Amino acid sequence: MRQLMIASIFLAALAGCSNGEKTARFLIDPPTTGERLPNRLGTTELKDVSLPDYASAGEVSWQSTDGAVRSNTKQLWADNPQRAFTQTLARAISDLSGATVIAEPWPLAEPPRRTLEVRVEKALAQADGTYRLTGRYFVGDSGAGGANQARSFDIVVPMGTEAGKATPATVARTQSLAIAQLARQIAVLGGPGNSIRTSSPPPSSMDDIFSQPLPPIGDS
Repeated sequence: MRQLMIASIFLAALAGCSNGEKTARFLIDPPTTGERLPNRLGTTELKDVSLPDYASAGEVSWQSTDGAVRSNTKQLWADNPQRAFTQTLARAISDLSGATVIAEPWPLAEPPRRTLEVRVEKALAQADGTYRLTGRYFVGDSGAGGANQARSFDIVVPMGTEAGKATPATVARTQSLAIAQLARQIAVLGGPGNSIRTSSPPPSSMDDIFSQPLPPIGDS
């Protein structure tokens, strides 16, 4: 009888642990505004966005009033955070500007004109009641005379909650709004930084080199 009771308790505990309703998953889903901006990026390959460790983990994280970054194993992102951030940003830029911005790997036969790299330094629901997204982005244009961009971003979105009391749903909503603002900034190539012109065409491939005729041999 005792063994039966122990087995019943074990099975009940196991069922409780496997109850999917106790685990909440949150989406990154920026709102669409209907705004339309000029296409300044053309065809662009977006490299996988670089995120801090706490932002690339599967758990939704936030900062408590003691300054610690905390998370809960029952409150998760619905998708891999790096993949979701990258895919969402590419779609948001494309929707805003009409540019063809696609996350790597590039799927089209015609190669992209530009590359876009985003390096996030902070992506955090802060203890002061704001969500902050900071970092730098780089647009590479290998064509002769192309404009290369190296610019920074510092986006702050109020969460509308008491300091240190952010909920995972609030974090997901404000992060989505921050990504939408970042998409707009990149679409207009805005933010502090520099624009650097490509001074020469890309180096020739080995096939191009060996396809050229050899110079004539001079008289000896």
